[in-house]
Amino acid sequence: MSIERAPKQRRFTAPQGFLLAGSFLITLGSFAVLPYMSVLLHQRLGIGLGTVGFVLAVASLIQFAGGVVAGPVAARIGLRRSMLLALALRTAGFAAFVPGLTSPVLAIGALLLVSAGAALYLPANKAYLVAGSPDADRPRLLSASSSAFNAGMALGPPAAAPLVMGSPGVLFTCVAGLFALVGVGHAFLPREEARPEPVASQEPGNGERHSGLSPFLVTVVSVYAFMFFQHYLALYAVPRTSAGFYGVVLMAYAALLVVAQPLLAEWIAALSYPAALRWGFGAMAAGMAAIAGGGHTGIAVGGALLCVGEIVLFLKNDLEALARSSAPPATVFGRQRLAAGIGAFASGVVGGQLYAAAESAGSARAFWVAVCLQCLLLPVLLVYGGRRTARGRSEPRAETASELRG
Repeated sequence: MSIERAPKQRRFTAPQGFLLAGSFLITLGSFAVLPYMSVLLHQRLGIGLGTVGFVLAVASLIQFAGGVVAGPVAARIGLRRSMLLALALRTAGFAAFVPGLTSPVLAIGALLLVSAGAALYLPANKAYLVAGSPDADRPRLLSASSSAFNAGMALGPPAAAPLVMGSPGVLFTCVAGLFALVGVGHAFLPREEARPEPVASQEPGNGERHSGLSPFLVTVVSVYAFMFFQHYLALYAVPRTSAGFYGVVLMAYAALLVVAQPLLAEWIAALSYPAALRWGFGAMAAGMAAIAGGGHTGIAVGGALLCVGEIVLFLKNDLEALARSSAPPATVFGRQRLAAGIGAFASGVVGGQLYAAAESAGSARAFWVAVCLQCLLLPVLLVYGGRRTARGRSEPRAETASELRG
């Protein structure tokens, strides 16, 4: 019987396969442009760095916080139409960059249009991917989606490097054409299947329901801790190694992320939420400590450990958010995007002050030690707070308390 079920569990439907391929192409096109945006705005259009920073901050806020709009839009027009609308916005945005190369106003408007499309697309994409699928397939589908997105993120910047400064008009035209083609493909997707109401299979058997942990809050804290690595590794690693070595670390990180997440998906899904926090934050803490040691080996090992932490926490947070909410998946994923945006914003604010203080003290390594300590402390606080919340809910009910003790 298990032999008969294995092919069914591992096969993607045609719409799912198209979405995964489209996710790779969309991210490839986006990251062929977006990582170079500060250079284009400042060097080509002459916008001051202060204004560039403000524009990028607003664009990031729209891209993350705007995800909460995806749920109401999808509820009104459907997931497929939401994705089509999002891709139309992004196609128009990248196309507007062509005349925008000579106009700061057009360029900024184009960037905000692209960000609005991104905010709408990702929650609808993930929701369509899991629509009509049983809970057991969710880890495999979401991990494959994450791998597709990360593969595009890794390949986009080097693919665009020859064109980004010399022929940016050609680059933006190609990216707009790519988005238009992917959008046409989305028009042929079938309407999403209605997901049947979950029954007893969604009832956790290892105590997660009573843990009291909020996936929204855990996502905020997870992204907050992770973004210290994302924001400040270059500042620390390049002077101590080289820009070439830093690039190799990023490519290896992306490759590990793409390969390892699908392999670990079922194991992550089987973990209890507190156990996932211990594994995820533990790997992050070890990674930060390795980076603090400095040198090529420490930075490389630290990057690998941070990758494991990201895989465990980010996938488990999405799975828990879906399992614990009765809202439509697009709404759930939109809230998760908002949580990620809050965490990234907080990390940027705290990290800048913390890194400046460490450099003033004459030891940038102290920054990574401080972040390591946060990674050790934060999950303890989350689990403790979750237990208190669960205890507060269960105290009025004697039968529930006796179940917990049993």
